[in-house]
Amino acid sequence: MNKRYIVRLSEEERETLRKIISAGELPAYKIRHAHILLKADAKGPNWTDEAIADAFSCHPNTVAHIRQRFVEHGLEAALARRKREDRPRLVDGEVEAQIMALRCSPPPEGRSGWTLRLLADKLVELEIVPSISHETV
Repeated sequence: MNKRYIVRLSEEERETLRKIISAGELPAYKIRHAHILLKADAKGPNWTDEAIADAFSCHPNTVAHIRQRFVEHGLEAALARRKREDRPRLVDGEVEAQIMALRCSPPPEGRSGWTLRLLADKLVELEIVPSISHETV
């Protein structure tokens, strides 16, 4: 399979990655990313994504994404975890307080207690949230 993003490390970058690996003081994911970049280096071992994934117990897509971040954004971005897109929180402190107050109130007629599904339905009925799953509750 042809690689779309080719990792070409400078000597300085290789040395930085070796220090990260040998120090062992950073989070495990950063050390793994450093290993992956060293093995993916076109001027070095130039392993395939599958071989790297096998060696470091990850998915080949993980290797491909690390390659891509390195080529597009540089070493620091490749060592960091991918940033998740910020989504507005459905349950903030105010909604959480309303859930707790509802949970402490008497349950609906014919029920001995609140279930997560009943709470979710009641939150929508009271228009506290537009929609919510029982798992979020």
